[in-house]
Amino acid sequence: MRWGHTYAQLAAGFGVGITTAYRYIGEAVEVLAALALDLTTAMRTAARKAFVILDGRLLPIDRIAADRPFYSGKHKKHGMNVQVIADPFGRLLWASPALPGAVHDIKAARTHGIIGALADAEVPCWADKGYQGAGGTIRVPYRGRWDKLSAGQQAVNASHAKIRALGEQAMATLKTWRLLRKLRCSTTRITNLVKAVLTLHLATSG
Repeated sequence: MRWGHTYAQLAAGFGVGITTAYRYIGEAVEVLAALALDLTTAMRTAARKAFVILDGRLLPIDRIAADRPFYSGKHKKHGMNVQVIADPFGRLLWASPALPGAVHDIKAARTHGIIGALADAEVPCWADKGYQGAGGTIRVPYRGRWDKLSAGQQAVNASHAKIRALGEQAMATLKTWRLLRKLRCSTTRITNLVKAVLTLHLATSG
């Protein structure tokens, strides 16, 4: 998962058949995915933070143009939508199950129960305009062209952008796992892969 090796490369490296490598990796991913933090547990950690940052990440997949549910109009490519929560230092706290790329960020957040979980934990959360109308403890920038905003609104948006920029570090964390840069597996397996990466990341970063 870190280096994105193919099954053929791993099979050759370990001196086993490709089928065996596929089976072993599948079993390992299932075990790691089962150990991943759920949202409730992640909220206990988030509750100890001054605030958190919420953002959506599109994980590119190998799909044809006909696969509309997986096409993200925002990113102009096919992929899977994963919601990511980071702490004030940009450290990855939690990553959601994967949804088709056509799902907008605010809908994904509602589907996973993120908005309600943050509100229940009373955790302030910074997010981008894609979460406009989310409510709860989620704070988004003012909408509209920069030159149409008041000086006060511009100052708020500038401060908001600086805080949200820290969340890019969590996004960069996911990018370090080369497997997630271009997924060529069945879309039904992607959630477990994301969970497995989350487990490994938290285990090695703590």
